[in-house]
Amino acid sequence: MDEIKDLVDRHLAPSMAKDHPNLPVEKEEGHYYYGKDGRQYLDFTSGIATTNVGHRHPKVVEAIKKGADELTHGPSGVIMYDSILELSQRLAALLPGNLDCFFYGNSGAEAVEGALKLARHVTDRPYVVSFLGGFHGRSMGALSVSTSKSKYRKHQPVNGTYQLPYADPEAEDPVAELEHHAEQLFKYQVAPEEVAAFIVEPVLGEGGYVVPPEPWLRRVRELCDEHGILLIFDEVQTGFGRTGEWFASHTFNVTPDIMAIAKGIASGLPLSATVASRELMQKWPLGSHATTFGGNPIACHAANAVLDVIEEENLLANTKKQGAYAYERLLTMQKKYPEIGKVRALGLMIGIEMVDPVTKTPSSDVLFDCLDRALEKGVLFYFGGNETEIMRMIPPLTITKEEIDRGLDLFEETLKERASS
Repeated sequence: MDEIKDLVDRHLAPSMAKDHPNLPVEKEEGHYYYGKDGRQYLDFTSGIATTNVGHRHPKVVEAIKKGADELTHGPSGVIMYDSILELSQRLAALLPGNLDCFFYGNSGAEAVEGALKLARHVTDRPYVVSFLGGFHGRSMGALSVSTSKSKYRKHQPVNGTYQLPYADPEAEDPVAELEHHAEQLFKYQVAPEEVAAFIVEPVLGEGGYVVPPEPWLRRVRELCDEHGILLIFDEVQTGFGRTGEWFASHTFNVTPDIMAIAKGIASGLPLSATVASRELMQKWPLGSHATTFGGNPIACHAANAVLDVIEEENLLANTKKQGAYAYERLLTMQKKYPEIGKVRALGLMIGIEMVDPVTKTPSSDVLFDCLDRALEKGVLFYFGGNETEIMRMIPPLTITKEEIDRGLDLFEETLKERASS
């Protein structure tokens, strides 16, 4: 273990390799990581909402091997291959509205960059409006619309964007608040005819798993329509069944003009897409955007296998069922343990606010103490929230009731230990 730490410290950038808990592992399988310490860890992170069908699902592994037997690299456009075309046809049938044309990349940030670039190009407008608390990536364009934490933007000159408050689900009238803030924005900061797009996460991810009321998202759509503004949904984290539907757009019955998708698309292989209608995409001329590695043929094979697994194993229904069960268990625990503040959930996106048991204020100290204690017992959660106060529970969509019980039992044991210490 010390040798691993020394190598990490010597060769890997801290901004990459110093995340929590930096657990040394040697294998993944199903819903578990297998540590170099010989222990088994139940994974309630899905590789940060990525391995939606579980780690190394046999169908995905088989597809990867099949793909490697055919092509390992495919600069699309220079050559063309079946896996990318099959994936495009299948996604076009699953996505809402007329979102049927794809620019493939490698990461969520790339998908967001493409969405911003496309929106500015086709509208010939310079500005983009994002929402406070949203996280869209750390590349420069994506960073300009990310506001989940100010430290991400530190020392980075970002411009060309404005922000509106995200929905407060507990507000008396979130729609009225949105209308008021939008009116103030357009009156004092930027004319609506200069705004190319609104970009929004249908559910805040890094920002703390805040679930907006459906009428709020619908009003965002209407504001865009009223002013000729394009609506971008960042479904990097909410896509591929995470909310209990294929995409959060289906969950909320709101269709964007452009979508950014990634994470769960290929079960951990680097793949993403900027998605729009063919009509919009055709306004983006040859050479205005390009990629060498985007749409890798092996990754596309894996993505097709992911779609098969979600369909064949009925994972959308399982997500709703297990998510509702976990949420109810957590509400019961909330009544017993003062460290649990708000609990927010949609499907298997579950956010547990950790608070100081005396002051009831959000506490990153309590959060990390619980994360560490839970990990020691054998279950891995992740963190989020503006104050790093949210415990994120994002298990694979294949998770069972028994494994949810096991993980939450271990979490409850950590809270009992805290109470007795």
